[in-house]
Amino acid sequence: MAQALGAEAKEGLERSCADMAHGDRIVSAPGGLGLERIEARFHGNAFELHRHDTYAIGVTLDGVQRFHYRGALRHSLPGQAIVLHPDELHDGGAGTEDGLRYRILYLEPSLLLDCLDGDPLPFVRDAVVDDPGLRDTLLSALAPLDEELGDLFVADFVAQLAQQLNRHAGQPAKSTGKTAWRAAALARDYLEENAERAVRSDELEAVTGIDRYALSRHFRATYSTSPHRFLLMRRLQRARRMIAEGESLAEIAAAAGFSDQSHFNRHFKKAFGLTPGRWAALVRRRDA
Repeated sequence: MAQALGAEAKEGLERSCADMAHGDRIVSAPGGLGLERIEARFHGNAFELHRHDTYAIGVTLDGVQRFHYRGALRHSLPGQAIVLHPDELHDGGAGTEDGLRYRILYLEPSLLLDCLDGDPLPFVRDAVVDDPGLRDTLLSALAPLDEELGDLFVADFVAQLAQQLNRHAGQPAKSTGKTAWRAAALARDYLEENAERAVRSDELEAVTGIDRYALSRHFRATYSTSPHRFLLMRRLQRARRMIAEGESLAEIAAAAGFSDQSHFNRHFKKAFGLTPGRWAALVRRRDA
């Protein structure tokens, strides 16, 4: 027994040294809200056959992802999505010597069921999905890996993901009837009035009288954006006004409701195409 344990420890040490040499690693994002997110980099075989009680849904970023799933060998190329159903046996690793990099989220089925309003969990038969829409939705949650996902963002993300999984599972979309524009308008007004703080989904549910997932769909249908994005843009617009008034970027980041200046800089550049510092320089040059 001692000899067997020693051999196992030696094998683990050898694998650890090999991983360090290749740069293999797993990076975990801040967790919570029923979503676990990671980035993984591997060479060779990474995971033996296993199963878990969550969806595993991700995007291959570099290399070829190779895995066995439901009796077949699958390959995912950069830009393709992977959708693994809960409790399905699978393994994973790199399909070439160049290695593999991917980002993936583990979604608790209960979170998806809350959004499906009694419908069964969608089963996507093709584990490798070539769909830019699904890929971009996934990357909206997986790209900012160092950021916590806000409550409003998660509600909208799950609502979008449920629709896309249903589409790939061949389940017809539910008819929502007439757009609940009044609920969307009430939510919009509330977000406007509370743009300087973190607004939670349960607040909007109380204001509008409908659940967060239905509200996300109605809000998008009415305003072509999500409640989370609408709130974020109100903060960024306030930040631009403060920049024009000459306030410091650190003070602006805090006053506009961002966790720190790096968080503010990242979202500002995504929204406007340049950094707050560059924006400030251009505004001051105009006034000079």
